[in-house]
Amino acid sequence: MRLVIAECQVDYVGRLTAHLPRARRLLLIKSDGSVSVHADDRAYKPLNWMSPPCWLVETEPENPDSPQLWIVTNKAGEELQITIFGVEHDSSHELGLDPGLIKDGVEAHLQELLAEHVETLGSGYSLVRREYMTAIGPVDLLCRDADGVSVAVEIKRRGEIDGVEQLTRYLELMNRDPLLAPVQGVFAAQQIKPQAKTLAKDRGIRCVTLDYDKLRGTESTEFKLF
Repeated sequence: MRLVIAECQVDYVGRLTAHLPRARRLLLIKSDGSVSVHADDRAYKPLNWMSPPCWLVETEPENPDSPQLWIVTNKAGEELQITIFGVEHDSSHELGLDPGLIKDGVEAHLQELLAEHVETLGSGYSLVRREYMTAIGPVDLLCRDADGVSVAVEIKRRGEIDGVEQLTRYLELMNRDPLLAPVQGVFAAQQIKPQAKTLAKDRGIRCVTLDYDKLRGTESTEFKLF
């Protein structure tokens, strides 16, 4: 992982355009190729980013007094253009293999139940395997739909934007495998936030809300009017 603290301007050019004016920011370049731009707030969420597969080119200015330009390009031809006016810190760190997120009891049980009742995702669905391993971690379920198309399923107790981003990274890797591609995505959770649904729709990922009690074969304890 490379950490760069720099005074920079950022312009995103693609399906839409976005501009971050000149300011001091943290640039995070990960080993998977992703590049994200962070301010000193907003918790984990970057101001702008480019998900892999993407490529970073650092151009050298013709004039020593001119700013340096970094261009991050993805396979769709979109660009994250980072104009570097000055670098205060630039370091690289080897973090090693991450063991991944250990799910809590509810998420682990949801995965087990959904694997047993995979038809919850749709008629004709079949399970290929649980915890299908990719280069960046395991996908909760690998399934096939009624037409035999591969489907990667990410399961959460609460569905938020970071879960959609996680599934997006899995799909980008899996779709490079000719034995699996094309791979569709399903984001399944007990509750899914509206922002996560919007992002999932934009990424072509289907959202499924899971009824934990129904999967367990028990009646819900919630009060109902009818």
